Amino acid sequence: MARLAFLAALALTVAACATPAVYTDHDPGVNFSQYQTYYWRQKPENAPPLINQRIVAGIDAQLQAKGWRLASAETADVALAANVASHREYTIDSFYDGPMWGGWGWDRYWGMSAGYRHARVRSYTVGTLVLDMFDTRSKQAIWSGSAEGTIPSSPQKVNEHIDLAIGKMFAGFPPGSVPVR
Repeated sequence: MARLAFLAALALTVAACATPAVYTDHDPGVNFSQYQTYYWRQKPENAPPLINQRIVAGIDAQLQAKGWRLASAETADVALAANVASHREYTIDSFYDGPMWGGWGWDRYWGMSAGYRHARVRSYTVGTLVLDMFDTRSKQAIWSGSAEGTIPSSPQKVNEHIDLAIGKMFAGFPPGSVPVR
C-alpha cells in the first residue's frame, strides 16, 4: 500500500514537472495594435548556444505568426530582452517496506519485522526563461512573460519543452486577443 502511494505521488510529480508553468503580464494602458516590428536588444546567453538559438527561433516564429516583423534597432517599435537561468532542485522520497515475517535468512530474528525505511534522493534541473518587451520610443516595459519547468535530459525533449513553453507564453498575445486552446 505504501509503495502504491509512493508511485502515485511520483506520477503526480512527474506530470506536474512535464508542463512548464507560464506567467505573463502587460501594461493595460498600452494598445498593442500600434506595434508591428521588434528587435533583439538582449538575446539569452546563459544556456548552451543551441538552446539559446532554439529559444530565439521559437520567439521569432511566435511573433512573426502574430504579424510582427524583425527590424533594425533604429526602426523597431519594440525591444526584446530575454534571460535564461537554471538551478538544481532535490526531492527526497522516503517509504517503508513491511511489516514482514523474518526467518528466511535475511533477518537475524525470527518473527515479524517492522520493516525498513528507504530514502531516495533525486536531483533535477529547473530552467527559467524570462522575456521582456519595451516600447522603443518611451523606453517603458509593455509586456513580460516567464516560463519555468524541469529540463529534460534528452535533447529532443528539451526542444519539445522549449516549443511548449514559448507557445503557452504567446497563447494570449497580444494582450486582448483570444487565447488559442
